Amino acid sequence: MIVLLVLLSAWGCVCTHSAQPIQAFVIPHSHMDVGWVYTVQESMHAYAANVYTTVVEELMRGDRRRFIVVEQEFFRLWWKLFAGNVEKQQVHQLMREGRLEFVIGGQVMHDEALTTIDDQILQLTEGHGFIYETFGVRPRFSWHVDPFGASAASPTLFAMAGFNGHLISRIDYDTKADMQNGKELQFIWRASPSLSDKQEIFTHVMDQYSYCTPSYIPFSDRSGFYWNGIAVFPDPPKDGMYPNMSLPVTADTIHPYAETMVKNIKERAAWFRSSDVLWPWGCDKQFFNASVQFNNMDLLLDYINKHTEFGVTVQYSTLGDYFKNLYNRNLTWGLRGSQDFLPYSSDSSQAWTGFYTSRNVLKGVARRASSLLYAAESAFAQHLLKHPTGSVEKVWAMEQLRSLRWAVSEVQHHDGITGTESPKVRDMYIANLLQGAAGVRKLMAAIVMDLYSSQANSCGNGYINITVYNPLAWDVTTFVLVPMNNSVSGVYDKFGQPVPAQIQNATEPSNAFDLHILVTLKGLSYGRYSIKLGSCDAANDRLVTGRKITFVRQPKRNKAKRQNLVTPIMNDCYTVVIDQNTNLLHSITARESNQTVQVTQEFLEYHSNGDISKGPISDNYLFTSTGPAISAYKAVGLEIIAGKLVTEIRQYFYSNITAQTYLYAVYSRIYNVPEGYDKSLVCHHIEQSYRVGPMDLNRESIIRTSTDLRTDRLIYTDNNGYQMQRRQFKNYDTNTVARNYYPMVRTAYIEDNSTRLVFLSERAHGVSSQDNGEVEIMLHRRLWNNLEWDLNYNLTLNDTSVVRPTIWLMLGSRALAGALYQRLGMALEHRPLVIYSLHTGQEKRSYKTTDLPITLPDNIHLQILSIPGWFYSSRHHEHMQDIHTGNIRDNVADFHRVLLRLQHLYETNEDPVLSKPVTINLQSLLKGLGTVSLVEERSLTGTWDIHTLKRWKWKANIKGTDQREHTLGTSDFTITLSPKEIRTLFVYFQ
Repeated sequence: MIVLLVLLSAWGCVCTHSAQPIQAFVIPHSHMDVGWVYTVQESMHAYAANVYTTVVEELMRGDRRRFIVVEQEFFRLWWKLFAGNVEKQQVHQLMREGRLEFVIGGQVMHDEALTTIDDQILQLTEGHGFIYETFGVRPRFSWHVDPFGASAASPTLFAMAGFNGHLISRIDYDTKADMQNGKELQFIWRASPSLSDKQEIFTHVMDQYSYCTPSYIPFSDRSGFYWNGIAVFPDPPKDGMYPNMSLPVTADTIHPYAETMVKNIKERAAWFRSSDVLWPWGCDKQFFNASVQFNNMDLLLDYINKHTEFGVTVQYSTLGDYFKNLYNRNLTWGLRGSQDFLPYSSDSSQAWTGFYTSRNVLKGVARRASSLLYAAESAFAQHLLKHPTGSVEKVWAMEQLRSLRWAVSEVQHHDGITGTESPKVRDMYIANLLQGAAGVRKLMAAIVMDLYSSQANSCGNGYINITVYNPLAWDVTTFVLVPMNNSVSGVYDKFGQPVPAQIQNATEPSNAFDLHILVTLKGLSYGRYSIKLGSCDAANDRLVTGRKITFVRQPKRNKAKRQNLVTPIMNDCYTVVIDQNTNLLHSITARESNQTVQVTQEFLEYHSNGDISKGPISDNYLFTSTGPAISAYKAVGLEIIAGKLVTEIRQYFYSNITAQTYLYAVYSRIYNVPEGYDKSLVCHHIEQSYRVGPMDLNRESIIRTSTDLRTDRLIYTDNNGYQMQRRQFKNYDTNTVARNYYPMVRTAYIEDNSTRLVFLSERAHGVSSQDNGEVEIMLHRRLWNNLEWDLNYNLTLNDTSVVRPTIWLMLGSRALAGALYQRLGMALEHRPLVIYSLHTGQEKRSYKTTDLPITLPDNIHLQILSIPGWFYSSRHHEHMQDIHTGNIRDNVADFHRVLLRLQHLYETNEDPVLSKPVTINLQSLLKGLGTVSLVEERSLTGTWDIHTLKRWKWKANIKGTDQREHTLGTSDFTITLSPKEIRTLFVYFQ
């Protein structure tokens, strides 16, 4: 994405430096967004393919030339579709010589605010697997120059992947100014409170010029240093003449060019402790004609180096060259703790907090696709191991998984899941996700068909048969929702026994009934159920019918309030009280601790300015309110669907007391579990689904939850579902509302001395606490403005969609909420998957299957169980030999290697029991899959043997603890996970 320019006056001018010789490392690069304004296909045609073709050609013409490759999606497409054998051999040579360097190495440069840690690992693993398999290369440095703010989870992620250095750019403008003036743009980041120095990483924050070469040159009205000009869409110009091509370096221009470059290098040198200057050369969509780029820069570098009076030496460099030189200086660096760099503002009126909510539909589709992929990975891995001769064709199955892996990885891009792309790129992301999801659903159906015989159900016709898969490695008792258009007389398990279920009129008009079925599933296991169609059977007391109670619609300001007119709704965990004077929530009582919190919820809208002549605007990226949020309704309707298993509160928000259609709706469900079932998760949350939209133009919709908790406007929000951040409300001279918004990827909570109110989400939102005891969650945005930049790129966010996000509320003591919120968050993210079966019957007896579940302790999350398909040898020297001898087979998958990744969910001292280290016996854990014969511990993305991975140890001004030794029991295959550890294993079975 193009960098927004910041006025230099905001930073001051620092133009002096010590007498130490200044050495500039010129890093050629092209920032190639996987999406944003143009689709991947459009970009490949217009410029991206030409970048790699011409860069490789030019690097071969000059030994000193360098280039860094960042996002893998374009490179992989070029490698597959455009590169010839000669070019491929040249790339291998350039890799060996260190002149072409992969940095980050992920499928994309992922967004840091809104992505889950699991999806970050997925897209990084996708890219690293390709790079290592093809070249035997493992990236060691990040280049996160464009995400809109920096999460504290990212440095830990990259450290676990084996990186030696981390580079970021977009942080709050005033924070960067202070760090720049104090020469604090480089530090050692101990971003995980629990892992601390064990996964610390040296971090470089780019200065105010960011990743683009400063384009202003005083001797020309064209941009400088961009000799190939600006990429043209849809077709490259046939004559090779592009807009805004910089003046060529000639005898007349070389000296002023050199003066301009040297001045900028010296200015930057004054902001860093070392005289080594990282000078990025490139920007968005650059180097599509690398010949003209390098030919001009060659002359300029030679000229500067020959004229010693400049006091600067310059050289082409990779990012690794720069970091290695800096590391060898053996300087001592300051430390940064676990605080992130969110939110991000580029100036006082531009808070980049709107994208936390932009394109809510895309955010939901992306997360659902990720959850589906997660389920299918473990289902296929288990099926292949248990039933190797089954009818599911494994090469076809791998193709389905790889398609969805690609799509889910792609949308993690920092102009993807953020909602900051153009409508056609949004459509590209969604189409790829839906296509990949459709293939994986076919795979799941094929697995189910292969597990069970095609014998017709013994009960005969009139049944709908479903299979429910639990993708979590915990035993789960929960309700699954099956939309129905027919009445139901009963639900039965695989033994023909009735199952607790409730049928009621549907929430949404797309179907007639909602059928809630209580399921109890072991870890990573299936349950089979038959739904009998027909009138309700009075003899079947396991099926209940929800009864609708309709209340009088109430105006927002009800002058005729009646005393004590409240409706209590309860289960074993909560009593929820509705005030019939307003039809709004009144209070929630946590029954175990007898803690009552006054709670009300209402919809409001921020009104946004769309005329740049009248002040700051909101757009895809930015949130700028013209004033406080304004109530979005005048009356509330109420229905309660009462049932023994599910009670659903339906609240409808209208523009007036007589309106025929509602503007907003909230559907709150409280679940009752019969005696004899595990209630720990299903009882302890209130499920809320919202319906928002279509909205009026220039409106930003929130749901505000107000309580009597004394919180002093302090809220906690998560970094990528991995760790929590403390967010104290701050006052600013301008734009205070927007600058106090934070991303909620999965979790946010407020608390007082005794009680915590937790919000869990299945997609990302913006969240804030603007007043004491309040939480507001932004659900939807519809905007238009007349900023020429937004109009040119179609980035005005005129989103007319209806969104239906879900939030789980949990109220309780701080101890109880702290113990449960991690598992509840995972239970929401990875709900059981319902597969509709054409046939069902007895399990195929020809398979010697085992029903042994895969069950982990409550504090350990099965981050992934999959057949990755990589065919590289896990012994590095063998793999390099295979590459050297050409013994690499394209498009062949290894189906014997199993990827297992485990994560400890809790921080040190977060819980007296759940924060303890856990030892897992892998042989026992996986015995349902077979006999484990070998386990290898790997780096996060699998490309390093953990015992051979040696990361640089940068000197810190505060000494850390000794590095952890990676211990894996070789005889009994035991592994210990400490708080917040993620450990990656290759597992092989006899």
